[in-house]
Amino acid sequence: MISRLVFQTFIWFGVMGALMFLSAGTLRWTAAWVYIVVMVGLSLTMGVTLARRDPGLMNERLRPPIQKTQTAADKILLSILLLGIFAWLVLMGLDTRLGWSAAPVWVQVIGALVLLVGIWICYLTMLENSFAAPVVKIQDERGQKVITTGPYGYVRHPMYAILYFAGTALLLGSWWGLAAVLAFILLLAIRTFIEEKTLRTGLQGYDDYAARVRYKLIPMVW
Repeated sequence: MISRLVFQTFIWFGVMGALMFLSAGTLRWTAAWVYIVVMVGLSLTMGVTLARRDPGLMNERLRPPIQKTQTAADKILLSILLLGIFAWLVLMGLDTRLGWSAAPVWVQVIGALVLLVGIWICYLTMLENSFAAPVVKIQDERGQKVITTGPYGYVRHPMYAILYFAGTALLLGSWWGLAAVLAFILLLAIRTFIEEKTLRTGLQGYDDYAARVRYKLIPMVW
């Protein structure tokens, strides 16, 4: 499992790095290197911790993004989301290359902090929820149940990493990348409806939980 984690981490961030640096037309992009190094380090550190603490969850996290038992609607939306992420990285690379926008260093520092907060929330969520698979499905074989504690006491979908997207764009210094985050918010909002329908239909007790925790993504907002 650790070998798969290391392999997939380097492949994923290798592809992301290639898209950013090729579109930027240079390897001399300090913010992108900071992003890649930090993300690889955190992914491996948190992944190893989760693999030892909850191997069932880590096994789910390492499975492919398109799965047989996944809902058809989620297959389509997740495919769009992945393509959107790749296009977003290219956009920010082009932004850097062509000088369309440039955030000051202090904004990039704030972006790094926002990114770290977003990752920390996702990590707390995975520690709390052993069923936090990357795809929408009911894990009957693992005895899935409703999780109501930790971040789930505030919003029903804390893994939907809006802060990750916003923090990444700011860290990379791209105002155009930040503007594109609105598209990801829309896609994630649509995905909540897909996931809610699946959970309400297939997971006992989810209706009662949803009645108690009103907010889906953002506390006190929606």
